[in-house]
Amino acid sequence: MARINLLNWREERRKQIEQQFYGILAGAALVGVAVILAVQLQLDAMIDYQSARNGYIKSEIKKVEKAIAEIKALEKEKEDLLARMNVIQELQSNRSDSVHMLDELVKVLPEGVHLTEFHQKAKELTFDGVAQSNARVSAYMRNIERAEWLKSPDLKVIESKKKGGEEGYSQFTLTSEQANPEDKKKNDMKDKG
Repeated sequence: MARINLLNWREERRKQIEQQFYGILAGAALVGVAVILAVQLQLDAMIDYQSARNGYIKSEIKKVEKAIAEIKALEKEKEDLLARMNVIQELQSNRSDSVHMLDELVKVLPEGVHLTEFHQKAKELTFDGVAQSNARVSAYMRNIERAEWLKSPDLKVIESKKKGGEEGYSQFTLTSEQANPEDKKKNDMKDKG
């Protein structure tokens, strides 16, 4: 019988299979590295894209915040202008009120009463003066109550002063409010209605 040595052939076949295995393993490793690199590149591209979007959104937010600040400044300016317009309109509508009120002061001042000082703070009026008697101060207050441009007299201080042995005079301080006949008419209409 012939002797055939199969050991070499098997060994060669095993080496071939082993080389194929290592080749496939190396190929799989290369494919794995390529896949990992591709995924990494894809993730980097996605991160860069999202960063660009975030930067765009931040720049748009800054633009909107700047616009909001400008709008707030314009609204403040608008409120200031409206307040000024209201003051001007009020002054325009009330510019003759002071003249009427001062004219009314002369009309309501009874004989024997003299004003020494007069102060006005907004609509509140303060009168300092002297009168020949307390009755004259009372008459003055009644006249103020009936006046169109004055209202609500309130006596704060009255002091009687003597001149030697004879009848003296009275020093007084009273307050009142500046009125407007149109406001009185409106209030009367409300009271009736």
